[in-house]
Amino acid sequence: MILDELTPTIRQVADVENALTEKDEKRSVHQYEHAENAASPPYLVDIAAERRLVRRLDLRIVPASMFLYFLCCIDRFNIGNAKILNNTAGDSLAQTLHLSDRQYTIALMIFFISYAIFETPSNYLLKKYKPSRWLAFLMFGWGAITMLTAACQNYATLVALRFLLGAFEAGLFPGIVYFLTFWYKPNERAVRIALIVACATLGGAFGGAIAFGVGRIDGAHGLAAWRWLFLLEGAPCCLCAAAVFRFFPDYPETVRWLAPAERALATGRIRGAASLGHAPLAWADARATLADARLYAHYALFAAFSVAFASMSQFAPTIVQGLGYAGLRAQLFTVPPYALGFVVCVAVAWASDRYEMRSLGAAAAFLVCGVSFLVEASLPPTAFAARYGVLCIALSFAFAISAPSLSWLTANLRNTGASTLAVPLNVSIAAIGQITGTFIYKSAEAPSFPTGHYTNAGFMFSGALLALGLRCFYQRRNRLLAAGEPRWHL
Repeated sequence: MILDELTPTIRQVADVENALTEKDEKRSVHQYEHAENAASPPYLVDIAAERRLVRRLDLRIVPASMFLYFLCCIDRFNIGNAKILNNTAGDSLAQTLHLSDRQYTIALMIFFISYAIFETPSNYLLKKYKPSRWLAFLMFGWGAITMLTAACQNYATLVALRFLLGAFEAGLFPGIVYFLTFWYKPNERAVRIALIVACATLGGAFGGAIAFGVGRIDGAHGLAAWRWLFLLEGAPCCLCAAAVFRFFPDYPETVRWLAPAERALATGRIRGAASLGHAPLAWADARATLADARLYAHYALFAAFSVAFASMSQFAPTIVQGLGYAGLRAQLFTVPPYALGFVVCVAVAWASDRYEMRSLGAAAAFLVCGVSFLVEASLPPTAFAARYGVLCIALSFAFAISAPSLSWLTANLRNTGASTLAVPLNVSIAAIGQITGTFIYKSAEAPSFPTGHYTNAGFMFSGALLALGLRCFYQRRNRLLAAGEPRWHL
């Protein structure tokens, strides 16, 4: 059902991209030089055939990846909804388990600790066991853990289950980003990543709507509504894992739904500019990736983004409740910010890819987000309508930072070993920001939440400066390149 709704969006984005690309294409053949070896002969690609192939890949890969991440985000964010669900009746998660604010924060933090630990190993296992098998295993695991959370009776059990949930969910997002490098060129990734990242906002929107509906069956069959929430949101993941195992594609070199000529085109057009599924992982590549100082600037950029991403993901219902919307209305009013976030995510990523300005796209999103948090903290506590409107903008642009940042990173990774390690390492180091985000919104500071908003503003402005500084670094590197050497993406 969700997949059917999302597929027209994929087609519309692909058609817009193709229409705009046609204006710039004067020949029927592209020449792609291998980025790893500037002396390699160019690979000739028929533009019309490539366009047909990319459209076919989009309809096969992007909706499925979006749906996976959509379900993942629903199960990740639902603890924020469960915390306050039916709190006016004394039946919320926090009230049933007698959680203090500190205990709830620790339960959130432990998720990000396990998330950081297991991300990088997960990408290596994805490579070893194939994407379809590994992602299906992860999906069944996090669905089962989500359902088990419904049986939670105390704080210790909640912490243990959150740790396991983080371990299973850790491999999905970096795994999908890594997986896309097998199929798409650098200048094609940001919009695709954005559509996937935007499903985090859809997960938040649907999660709020689902919580609103589930809140009305509080006490059914002797179960509090928050327990039903975990059961109903975990079960679809377990059921869909079998479909992922059977139908999710692995590598362009091996899929059966491409003709031999299409497989040759799919691999030839990205060879040297992206990862190849069959390429071996070499320790020399891993060592070079770990020693590459510029990559740590990318990691710091993503860590700055993760402060706002994590805090908004986990505390949006609490913040909305602080704006004067109580009970089930607090669940319902989390939907519009996430719905707007979906549109903003896709728009920022499309512009970043189309005009080759990923760094500027990320910097602009950082800046708008920082200003929004600053305004949010400065408004009077009683200005509920204005503060809600600014919250919608802040959340939307907080989520929009991810796609251009990740696309920029992957565009400047030039071999399979670098992609295998750098992508999960980027998200793992970002756990520092995610853990920070879990501590900055304090219930005692409602409704203004100055600590949370000012902290987010500071990290967003720092991220904008870092993105612009890294852009200048790549510009300087490009000026020093000899003729014919592959250029660094901006």
